[in-house]
Amino acid sequence: MYFESHAHYDDGRFDDDRDHLLGTLLPEAGITAVLNVGASMRGVRQSVALAEKYPYIYATVGTHPHYAKDLADVDLAEIERLCTHPKVVAVGEIGLDYFHNFSPKAVQVQRFREQLEIVKRSGLPVVLHTRDATKEMFDTIKEHTTIRHGVVHCFSESMEMAREYVKLGFYIGVGGMVTFPKTKMLIEVVRQTPLNRILLETDCPYLAPAPNRGQRNTSLNLPYIAAKIAEIKGVTTEEVAEQTYINGKKLFSI
Repeated sequence: MYFESHAHYDDGRFDDDRDHLLGTLLPEAGITAVLNVGASMRGVRQSVALAEKYPYIYATVGTHPHYAKDLADVDLAEIERLCTHPKVVAVGEIGLDYFHNFSPKAVQVQRFREQLEIVKRSGLPVVLHTRDATKEMFDTIKEHTTIRHGVVHCFSESMEMAREYVKLGFYIGVGGMVTFPKTKMLIEVVRQTPLNRILLETDCPYLAPAPNRGQRNTSLNLPYIAAKIAEIKGVTTEEVAEQTYINGKKLFSI
């Protein structure tokens, strides 16, 4: 069985075959738990709708830093209300993205901190997005001493930073990039991070792993990611699938 800790099946690229994928193909492939992750407010609402439709799908609620400039106070209130929904298991993906800067940095920081307050009040885990904001992200999380369970999605930082997040109680999200040839830093993170602190993710429809790189990604590619992690750590693919499934169920209280 596989636990998909980060997917975006609300994305328009799934409009033609979403029901077939979620209703048939994924369950048949042993993918028995999927987190559909909110990014925009539209994505948040659609994630909850998918979770209501499919028993094995769960939702996270929160907005990606790209959309920070569009987030209104009424949206924050809606996110907090949705935290009480029985199929909502985390707040996210929230964070800082200084690579694209689709929203001004100051606005990103403000909305990130406001959503962290929702994390604290709800008691839910957090799904973190960070890009080119390593120190500010970590310092902000360390400052919020009551937030100590969550995952750093699509981890791309150093081994030292991975170790610090694990010390705080966080999990490391590993996706298709681990199969790319020029990801030596991520491979080292996987090698040294205990398996009981790793989550599998695809971030679909983005970042398909080899041998399907460049194509639309789906959770059907999770075995490729698990196999690469198994190769790095010298264990079986089955061991990786089993332990990361346990990790996901534990973190998100499923």
